[in-house]
Amino acid sequence: MDLAAHIDELFAHRDQLSPADAGALGAVTEAVELLDRGEVRVAETAGDGSTVVHEWLKKAILLLFRLRAIETGEIGPLEYADRIPLKRGYAHAGIRVVPGASARWGSYLAPGVVLMPSYVNIGARVGEDTMVDTWATVGSCAQIGARVHLAGGVGIGGVLEPPNAVPVVVEDDAFIGSRCMVTDGARVGEGAVLGAATVLNPSIPVIDAETGAELSRGVVPAWSVAVPASRRREYPGGEFFLSCVLVIKRLEQGERHDKAQLNALLRAHGVST
Repeated sequence: MDLAAHIDELFAHRDQLSPADAGALGAVTEAVELLDRGEVRVAETAGDGSTVVHEWLKKAILLLFRLRAIETGEIGPLEYADRIPLKRGYAHAGIRVVPGASARWGSYLAPGVVLMPSYVNIGARVGEDTMVDTWATVGSCAQIGARVHLAGGVGIGGVLEPPNAVPVVVEDDAFIGSRCMVTDGARVGEGAVLGAATVLNPSIPVIDAETGAELSRGVVPAWSVAVPASRRREYPGGEFFLSCVLVIKRLEQGERHDKAQLNALLRAHGVST
């Protein structure tokens, strides 16, 4: 039986498992080690642009919580009590980690990643030369591309359950502005820019500022600049403004704003990075 099939079988009988099941723990540990080394990933983009979720890897993570006992760990003066250890071997992997940052075992950080004081959860994948800035968080199973900048305080939500749920995807070369919240399987396209404090999830409409047309829900198109906005809606109790995301500019494919240009553009629309 291959590893994926073995994990599926274990998950089907998970209520019968405990930390005493050494064989089950061994199989789950093998799967999580593959995630940790970047040899497999929880989700990836198919040729048609859809997200393919490898459910067996999510099941392995969920089984890990059942099969590992809580252990106490100490790092300097700090004490932890958790079922999952922290990631190790940053220097060998070519990753820069500033004090105050941490990543859980079972996450993958590619060479050139920089972690300011921030957090990356199990199952997440962070691509080459990506910056995870101060107080940013990358939730479980989120897929972050290469050369992405997650600015200060960004929250990338985790999507672990159910196993078939699509995680957050941020594609290569995207810029996510300060205090943005991207959750519940939302997607930010290649090279896209989100202005500060944008909230993006599958219930948030994404609207073209030029035409007023709704482009999608929870998906910011590639090579575009998007900012937080609101639109008026009438209800029996009165008129209210509901959140939306407004695409204010289309970029040439491969175009990268310098910081001054980006700030000027966003400030013209009342937001900043």
